[in-house]
Amino acid sequence: MPAAVRPDAVSVNGRRYAWPARPTVVVCLDGSEPAYTEAAIAAGLMRNLARIIAKGTSLLAEAVIPSFTNPNNLSIACGAPPAVHGISGNFFIDPESGKAVMMNDPSFLRAPTIFAAFSQAGARVAVVTAKDKLRLLLGHGMAGGVCLSAERADKAAAATHGLDDALGFVGLPLPDVYSAALSEFVLAAGVRLLERMRPDLMYLSTTDYIQHKHAPGSAEANAFYAMVDRHLGALDALGATLAVTADHGMNDKHDATGRPNVLYLQDMLDGWLGAGASTVILPITDPYVVHHGALGSFATVHLHGAAAGQGAALLPRIAALAGIDLVLPRDAACARFGLPPDRMGDLVVISARHMTVGTSAAAHDLSGLDAPLRSHGGLTEQIVPMIFNRPLAVPLAAPPATGAPRPRNYDVFALALNGLAPN
Repeated sequence: MPAAVRPDAVSVNGRRYAWPARPTVVVCLDGSEPAYTEAAIAAGLMRNLARIIAKGTSLLAEAVIPSFTNPNNLSIACGAPPAVHGISGNFFIDPESGKAVMMNDPSFLRAPTIFAAFSQAGARVAVVTAKDKLRLLLGHGMAGGVCLSAERADKAAAATHGLDDALGFVGLPLPDVYSAALSEFVLAAGVRLLERMRPDLMYLSTTDYIQHKHAPGSAEANAFYAMVDRHLGALDALGATLAVTADHGMNDKHDATGRPNVLYLQDMLDGWLGAGASTVILPITDPYVVHHGALGSFATVHLHGAAAGQGAALLPRIAALAGIDLVLPRDAACARFGLPPDRMGDLVVISARHMTVGTSAAAHDLSGLDAPLRSHGGLTEQIVPMIFNRPLAVPLAAPPATGAPRPRNYDVFALALNGLAPN
């Protein structure tokens, strides 16, 4: 859009975003516990990121709870918590049908994204995701631009994705969905798009396959972050305003022998209340459960029939279980974490750092776990990095004082567009 007719800013979900003065790229490194980049920098494997931090800004931010992929990616995309956009997990009980369904269709989205608003105002916008489960949600409402997933890059077409022959454009083969190559394709696509199309706004969202399998500082993790560093360096060298954050952290969820630490809450509630009196929903559940077995640290409990009035009595009983971090009734959980009440159960259950919550032992297929379980979803996976390649010009330029509120990961576009010092 010519500068003479473009707006000075775009408003989305009650927030004002200045029009990008240069290409602005936000990278969401899925599952990127701050320790990953810290270990790789210490090993001399992320020299580009170290240089970016030295000239720019490095903060710690808080992710959305539940600390899962979809709620956080949509919060980043909307600049708002799930109470506004409605995506509170990957999986929930639809109150209209009473059935447990995947929440990956745009019909579940209750707010416009930053990408839709800018593209409708005439900006060149590009969104590249690792998995296709996010593409439709993040691309909803976009008026043109590029929106594709690495998972189905071979199916890209100009009419639906804004790009023909994505594999040829990026210069990489179609990656396996369970591989580090899926994230590499996302980042390589971002570099190529910046080189050839110069989007005003671009969002790149990777996958946490490596983080689910390998701890910070491991050879595999360091090799992955060295690859990430090459692409971050290229994006920075191409003159973009660059921001890097994450959707959630990651922790070991296994015992000393490598066996998963799991509290099978549905089995327990069935023993207490009887079969059919409750339904435990695990919002981590999606089509890609091989590397985590649908085990995370956040669950909701729906109570049925006569059990519906027993939430207050169950709450302390569940809270007393070993490995449980927090149990809250629906309204308290929604108020604390910014969640939509109609998409949550009667109780919200969050497990501790090294524990997961399951439904029934018989319902989880853990045969695909070829490494000790690492997962996320709880309070202990909430802290994420937030890095900019320019200094901040707003009060957050200094790290928050002890006890002061941290920025949220969904503040990243507001800070990147409104809060950086001139360069």
